[in-house]
Amino acid sequence: MRHGQTAWNRDARFQGHSDVPLDETGRSQAQALAAHLSGANFARAIASDLSRARETAEIILDGGPLPLELDPQWREMRFGSWEGLTWTQIVERNPELAERPKNVPRFYTPQGGESFADVTARVGAAVALLAAGVPPAARVLVVTHAGPLHALLRVLLGEDEAAALSVRFLPATITRFALSGAGARVVELNRSLTESPVKGPAA
Repeated sequence: MRHGQTAWNRDARFQGHSDVPLDETGRSQAQALAAHLSGANFARAIASDLSRARETAEIILDGGPLPLELDPQWREMRFGSWEGLTWTQIVERNPELAERPKNVPRFYTPQGGESFADVTARVGAAVALLAAGVPPAARVLVVTHAGPLHALLRVLLGEDEAAALSVRFLPATITRFALSGAGARVVELNRSLTESPVKGPAA
């Protein structure tokens, strides 16, 4: 899942590793996820250690017995000097980006940040550890960010199939994969309990 909304989401600012908390809308979205998933039986629950993902996961778990594991490998892409800026402000400082697609991180590496290839590598490592640490048919909850979700599509499906989905992950959305010895398939993609899924440039 992607975490609930923050003030920077609302203002279309790049967050990256900046620890921006949920806003009131984001908390309401997390509560809606909690109600929707109240009967789910998860073997493990994992979240990025950034507060917007951690708090979303904590609200979903609702003080139940399942411990929440915090894993920095599921953090958002690090945007370095771009964090806190809108795309317009970024292009003003970096005019060469004007012709590049907005919000498609595989096309750029921010100053002081990381490349999308770096994000994909750490998400791939996290998935490998996760797959080795749960029994077959177990259900695992992961609360993360848009960048790692795009990376996860590429880890599980490959570049061509992931790019063809052309998804823009909304806050507080559900994406489900079924993993087996035959590979991975998408069961549910970018499902919002409050908004219609958005197709278009990747967030």
